[in-house]
Amino acid sequence: MTATTPGLVCAHHHLYSSLARGMPAPPETPTTFRGILEQVWWRLDAALDLEMIEWSAKLGALEALESGTTGIVDHHESPNAIEGSLEVIVAACAEVGVRVLPAYGVTDRHGADGARRGLEESRRFLSAGGRGLVGIHAAFTCSDETLHAAADLAGEFHVGVHVHVAEGPEDADAPDRLDGLTTPDWLLAHCVHLPNDHGLAGTILHNPRSNLNNAVGYADPARFANPVALGTDGIGGNVLESFRLAYVMHRAADVTATPDTAWSWLEEGWTLMPECLADHVTWSYEPMDPWHIAFTSGIRPLQIEVDGEAVLRDGVPTRADAAEIRAKAREQAARLHARL
Repeated sequence: MTATTPGLVCAHHHLYSSLARGMPAPPETPTTFRGILEQVWWRLDAALDLEMIEWSAKLGALEALESGTTGIVDHHESPNAIEGSLEVIVAACAEVGVRVLPAYGVTDRHGADGARRGLEESRRFLSAGGRGLVGIHAAFTCSDETLHAAADLAGEFHVGVHVHVAEGPEDADAPDRLDGLTTPDWLLAHCVHLPNDHGLAGTILHNPRSNLNNAVGYADPARFANPVALGTDGIGGNVLESFRLAYVMHRAADVTATPDTAWSWLEEGWTLMPECLADHVTWSYEPMDPWHIAFTSGIRPLQIEVDGEAVLRDGVPTRADAAEIRAKAREQAARLHARL
């Protein structure tokens, strides 16, 4: 028996992290969230080049498609391969048949010139007609001038800003730093250490698996008045997995919680990428009801149609060669890991 839903949306992804699996151990074992960033992710993003970004995005898009996700809201950083990176990501996802809403995460971690180049990549991409957002890595890695410049750029192009907010205690002053800048079309990722009365406008992007992996705490997104959407923070593209984990984490904090709340967070992804509502995913399970899905593992897509085209048939991608993508991604992962 089968059932059909629209294409799922991963509301917060890092496609560049697809090649991270199997990377060498960091020079030092991190014991804090900032340590994880410095010893793992900031070393990895600095080692990326455009070829790595291409195959990492293709692999991430492939894995998303194979899990029923047809829309990805991507947050990208590659400080030594900034120019052209957003176009590379868009082209890679299109080759697989997955929609993407990208943003380059501007930061002052590499100096004022690095921040300027990040903003210029966003401007260049949006000026050329690219559909995307302006990105900020996180307030604690940016100067006030950079935060204001990013907000102004987003306003100029009438798009939102995609930013990490209070993911760890290092960014606890984000509400003060972003005060007066946010608008309802901003996307606020994580928000673990955001107070209930934070005053920020925008959609909160909940990433339960990543928050557990980084030991930053439980965001408890049900406490916020803001809309909430589900992401993976780069740990694959399986939004059903995020839904299941979001539910049981909510349940652990509140025994009266039901799967309906976490499912409403999954559905919020369609507000961010409404075009995915027109996609059709035929699943291996029926009914595709939150009370069933929350307790049923192994559900997989059998067929996916995007813009009327079958991009997955009998569980196999039709546009791209999955074996080739995985082989090329392994080659690029080896190059990347050698740089670390």
